[in-house]
Amino acid sequence: MKKIESVAEMMAVASGWRAEGKAVALVPTMGALHAGQEALIRAAVAKADVVVVSIFVNPLQFGPNELVASYPRSLEQDLALCEACGVTVAFVPPVEVMFPRGHASFVSEEATSKPLCGASRPGHFRGVTTVMAKLFNIARPQFAFFGQKTAQRAAVVRRMADELSFGVEIVVVPTVREADGLAAGVRNRDFSANQRNEALALSKALKCAREMSAAGVRSTDRIIAEATHILGEHRRVRVIYVAIVDGLTMETMRDVVPGKSLLAIAAWVDEVRLIDNVVL
Repeated sequence: MKKIESVAEMMAVASGWRAEGKAVALVPTMGALHAGQEALIRAAVAKADVVVVSIFVNPLQFGPNELVASYPRSLEQDLALCEACGVTVAFVPPVEVMFPRGHASFVSEEATSKPLCGASRPGHFRGVTTVMAKLFNIARPQFAFFGQKTAQRAAVVRRMADELSFGVEIVVVPTVREADGLAAGVRNRDFSANQRNEALALSKALKCAREMSAAGVRSTDRIIAEATHILGEHRRVRVIYVAIVDGLTMETMRDVVPGKSLLAIAAWVDEVRLIDNVVL
């Protein structure tokens, strides 16, 4: 595995792959890799000839009250995991290389990014689409891999890639869950036993919603009410949103359409913000 920090070098290597007709996959990450991201990497290795894993804590996608400096970092372990998975290149650019002082160009998607996390984290998705557009131009992938847990991010990037003709297929990999049902995430390692127990409210609510849908309940109001009730039984959990939306457009749905409707949850567990979802 090669580690590359220079944009120019990464572009040159990617152009060489394209000239050779190789299928290139990109797995965009912010590092501190966990089991969910390992699943993305392994899926990418299985699909493409070469795999680029970007490790870049993107300052543009942090909100005004979110500290970039507090984001976990574990570069040595991340590189070891990438190499063990068969990654071709770990692209690890410094911030000043990706976004030099005075950077003033942005890419935004104005529809799919508006609800859910777009409403609760203003500016977040503009940061996501800007960095993804840059990574697509640098790495020249045919495929980009995202986790189901970040369904809205995948949907936003898919729409941007389609409408701006990047020619990148967005591949969504199922959410990896720990033994107790908690979705794999970068903050899980920091939870106390009590916090972790409270965090399980999200997966419990999703499980209940899935069972209600499987039993034939089609009223989104009923399912949302029950999921919200489960979350409300946990005193450390503060709900940001509970919504049933179209899994591709993120538009609100009045009735459940099996296989299309997505129950999405965001909540605070003390000071940790968690998201999770399930296709009904």
